[in-house]
Amino acid sequence: MKKFMLTIALLCLFLAGCTSGVEPENESNKEVLETNTSPDKDVKDELFSITNKEVMATKLNVPWSISKSEDTFFITERTGKIVKIDKEGMKREDIQLDKPLLVYGEGGLLGMELHPDFQENGLAFAYHTYGTEEKVKNRIVTLKYDGTEWKETGVLLEDIDGAIYHNGGRVKIGPDDKLYVTAGDANDPESAQNKELLTGSILRMNLDGTVPEDNPFPGSYVYSYGHRNPQGLAWDKETGEMYASEHGPSAFDEINIIKKGKNYGWPTYTGDEHAEGVEAPLFHSGTDTWAPSGIVVENGILYAASLRGEMVRAFDINFKQQSILWKDNGRIRDVWKEGDSIYFITNNTDGRGNPVPEDDQLIKLELSVD
Repeated sequence: MKKFMLTIALLCLFLAGCTSGVEPENESNKEVLETNTSPDKDVKDELFSITNKEVMATKLNVPWSISKSEDTFFITERTGKIVKIDKEGMKREDIQLDKPLLVYGEGGLLGMELHPDFQENGLAFAYHTYGTEEKVKNRIVTLKYDGTEWKETGVLLEDIDGAIYHNGGRVKIGPDDKLYVTAGDANDPESAQNKELLTGSILRMNLDGTVPEDNPFPGSYVYSYGHRNPQGLAWDKETGEMYASEHGPSAFDEINIIKKGKNYGWPTYTGDEHAEGVEAPLFHSGTDTWAPSGIVVENGILYAASLRGEMVRAFDINFKQQSILWKDNGRIRDVWKEGDSIYFITNNTDGRGNPVPEDDQLIKLELSVD
């Protein structure tokens, strides 16, 4: 009985420390179904070994998103620059936006994705915060790169409600050549259950910004809803499955399989709690905190950047197991995988970390799979 009461007390402490904007669960309308998605122990640390570590760039300024074209990396900085990293070194490049960038809280210049024909047309897609601190908004724009700087050339979608926290911001092109964008609940948890709103959702659009005819809700960009603050998107090339990472309320962070038109439960359900018509996570952190951000999936392994967890974590999707791939560089915002190498950016300069003089960094790990 004492052990049970201690568990309840600890849970209350976690809930009391939730981030601004989190509301109590509605206990009166909850049906708990049994699942097998509760967090597993780190039982597969022997799966990987690191054969080499290389620091590719230093002194990044709150980096957020990794893109790559041939041998060149492009990294967004939340403060409003795009960093080019190639064999010539590192160069910080300007971006011209039609509406001024708002660097506030978790907002700023966030996700970026290069057009599939970037080498020919120099186009990219970006998500950024604008407006005022009293009325925060987010927008998705197209950018044109001339080899030295970036310039906005069009607006795909704007007036997405934002806030000091929970702006989402990941931008990825799926295997169907559609643009997918994560939008946080903008500190308004109940909005995530309103399919008429864009907040608390994963959005899907054509590359010209129009709504695809096969979206689940006619005329709407919303592809899935009931999300708190999704910050990672990735697809398994072999299965076509779509995955997302999501920040929970100081705990119960999630890795989800994303399905068209489905409800992921926030704010009513977290962790293994779900009801009929509500999707349960593939993995969740329980009373621990990962704060997962960028993700990538390859050969049944999902790699996730972890901010408060301060690590790159690997999830074995088929065996429902997980391991710590790397944990020596503090907060991690995004990951990129290519061949036997995985790249990640640290995020210790975002006001929540403990930066060293050379932070933030782009780091390359060479992996050996045992």
